[in-house]
Amino acid sequence: MSFKLPRSSESLVRSLTPVLIACLAAMPAATSSASTGGTLSVITTSPLRAVLDASTNGSISVTFDRPVDPDSIDVTSFHAFSRGAGSLRGEFLFSADGHTVTLDPIRNASPGEPVTVTLANSIRGTDRSTLRSAGYQFRFWTAAAAAEMDFFILQEITTSAFPGEVVVPYGGSATDLDEDGWIDLSIVNEETDDVRVFLNTGDGTGRIQPFLTPTHSVGSVPSPSEPADFDLDGHADLCTANIIGDNVSILIGGGDGSYGGAQTLGTGNAPRGITTLDLDGDGYLDIASTNYSSGNVTLLRNQGNGIFDPPTTIQPGISGEWSIQADDLNGDGIFDLVVGGANQIRVLLADGNGNFISAGTRSVAGRCWQLNLADLDGDGDVDVTTVNSFANAGQVFRNDGSGGLANGVTYSTDPFPLASDLGDLDGDGDLDWITSSYSGDWFLFVNDGAGNFTFRESFPSPIAASCSLPVDMDNDGDLDLIFVDELDDSMIVMSNGGNNTPDAPGDLNGDGLVNGADLGLMLVAWGACNRDCQADLDQNGFVDGADLGLLLVDWTG
Repeated sequence: MSFKLPRSSESLVRSLTPVLIACLAAMPAATSSASTGGTLSVITTSPLRAVLDASTNGSISVTFDRPVDPDSIDVTSFHAFSRGAGSLRGEFLFSADGHTVTLDPIRNASPGEPVTVTLANSIRGTDRSTLRSAGYQFRFWTAAAAAEMDFFILQEITTSAFPGEVVVPYGGSATDLDEDGWIDLSIVNEETDDVRVFLNTGDGTGRIQPFLTPTHSVGSVPSPSEPADFDLDGHADLCTANIIGDNVSILIGGGDGSYGGAQTLGTGNAPRGITTLDLDGDGYLDIASTNYSSGNVTLLRNQGNGIFDPPTTIQPGISGEWSIQADDLNGDGIFDLVVGGANQIRVLLADGNGNFISAGTRSVAGRCWQLNLADLDGDGDVDVTTVNSFANAGQVFRNDGSGGLANGVTYSTDPFPLASDLGDLDGDGDLDWITSSYSGDWFLFVNDGAGNFTFRESFPSPIAASCSLPVDMDNDGDLDLIFVDELDDSMIVMSNGGNNTPDAPGDLNGDGLVNGADLGLMLVAWGACNRDCQADLDQNGFVDGADLGLLLVDWTG
């Protein structure tokens, strides 16, 4: 059977045929990989995830599988945070084909520090495709300069406001808070329930100034802390887990060394660990905390302005949840969680829908007081270090690339280790390991590049080694060490050699000599003095025999 158009219709079709052909030719093929809608995918990043030798002044690039709509790229959808330098703001550049977006920061990252890059699910392609709902995160480390690890005490400074004040500084973070290019310290204090800011002198010596007043109140008995830019205003913020308060406090930074008033949100009972990650792919950093007495993990989701939703909880499935950290353990561009408990650690892989799935559990010797994450053996996967308080030991767990951990390798520490910190202290391209022991000293273990550690030296603590912060305080490119002693209420700044040999502390008149003139100045100041008294060399609020002894150590005559 045939069908024939009327003559008038045939003429109409012939007249429209060129127009139809032109329209069809302009339409994209149905099989095109860049068809409208669908999922925009990340192909590669530069620097690569988990590398340890990225340049401090380099750009950050992400290549997608199709052209990106420039209007979807801004500081809320594509941002980077350096643990030491803070937020890395800058100009966004686009490749000629539109596939690669590059952030060119206006300030440098800090040497030997992790940098976390977050991409929001609001990023879209020019074909109206969108990044998956989980967004994308990756972390890399910057290179540190070579160093002999010939440490010397640069400065000892009290965390107390006046003689006899009990502060109990558990630890803190090292971040440039006033954005002058020098790293400052936020020290968290369990007895005074506050955070005290110590600004860098900024003179190249690596010294720090007495803390700023007023201090910043948080919940009861704050313990672990984590820096981040929660409201994406370019200034470093801080969160603390408060053990007795059963809550988490968020301090929003002002960019001048100060924090605003704390926002405090309830958690489970006795939160002991805290970490940050983007839980829902919206580009804003959220918070996860472990709750020892409740036996769970609290998730606090950021609304986008540094204000957080009411908490939700998940059950990790181990007992005595104590420590927690976040990173991408299986290479899918979504941050996972590692949770440490009474005698186990467990990897919880993010499923991309806001949930977590166990990827396996490993035994730890004693309570996992703190853990830290990074690529320790150079295979591109994120490994785990722990310190196990009641076993007097730390352990190293290597990642198989899918988030599965091998059995831990055990290293002896001083009694009651409670902090595990990582940094490339010799600048050879791998991460070394520092443990802090409450009933002992700080231990330094050197990495052979394959994730095997050798004890190098012990640094004596005044009373209780509680925390270490590996960070470049003097801007010479290598990592120095900040030691915190919670029972001595003090910090020790350890310089990693370099070219910034400090003046002798006993040189009170600054003439390059320690002699009778300096002794005379000390005698004039003898007795009680304020915290800024130059002759109070041990900064305990008194000029006394202890200070005289320190002056005589530097005596040149």
